Amino acid sequence: MSNLWRTLCVATSSVLLLAGCGQASGGDDGKPVVLTTFTVLADIASNVAGDALQVESITKAGAEIHGYEPTPSDIKKAAKADLILDNGLNLEAWFERFVAETDAPHVVASDGVEPIDIAGDAYQGTPNPHAWMSPDNAEIYVDNMVTAFGELAPEHAEDFAANGEEYKRELQQVRDQLTGSLAALPENERALVTCEGAFSYLARDAGLAEHYIWPVNAEQQATPQQITRTIEFVERNGVPAVFCESTVSDAPMRQVVSATGATFGGLLYVDSLSGPDGPVPTYLDLLRHDADTIVGALTGTSS
Repeated sequence: MSNLWRTLCVATSSVLLLAGCGQASGGDDGKPVVLTTFTVLADIASNVAGDALQVESITKAGAEIHGYEPTPSDIKKAAKADLILDNGLNLEAWFERFVAETDAPHVVASDGVEPIDIAGDAYQGTPNPHAWMSPDNAEIYVDNMVTAFGELAPEHAEDFAANGEEYKRELQQVRDQLTGSLAALPENERALVTCEGAFSYLARDAGLAEHYIWPVNAEQQATPQQITRTIEFVERNGVPAVFCESTVSDAPMRQVVSATGATFGGLLYVDSLSGPDGPVPTYLDLLRHDADTIVGALTGTSS
């Protein structure tokens, strides 16, 4: 057991004791507390919950979710939670230990999603965790939240269901916009090249071939072999633009740009929302931003 985790375990025990043997105390305004692992889940949950629940995120805007290390203040949040939501699909490697000593019910938001396996490197055959990047999958997330929230606060079950249906209509509008805008692209240019392999589900929805430098951000560094493979893919397919994610360095992709003549299409958001004044303060903003950035760069219509 690492020193950090030993410290967290001690903090957990102390906090749970103070919280009344692990019984949730609810939010400051008496509403049930839903604790999510990252900001994207929190925003989706907030739209489903409306004013009936207090929704919080363990990680902050801009945080890298894959290798996150929980803090004692995170443990305090867990102690007062009435429900904990995580993404699942091996996204939050730290999550199982985090909830080990909490009594709050636990729901996996991605339950029911048909996973796409990672194809390549050490992660080959494991599910790609970024299922929320498909608006279709996000509807499954919404349905799971509607069910979980209805069990948590039955008196608001009809409100949760209505909120969920309205939100799913907005998700489909984003999906239709993306697929319609890309329809005129030549076949060889219908490719999405990114730093992390976080867009398998979005690429599937939009009919794009996918290529990435590394499978998941936990790798941190790109190898020469990964960069070479990406350069070869871009040159072979005449890919006009490439992209990188907001939570990692774009330096490896800049090497691809220098070697191929492709343009750098911009930063895409995946694992985290921005702050309120940033470009993607909500999940729907994230989808729209990414769709507009991808379409603009691949079609040459970026402003």
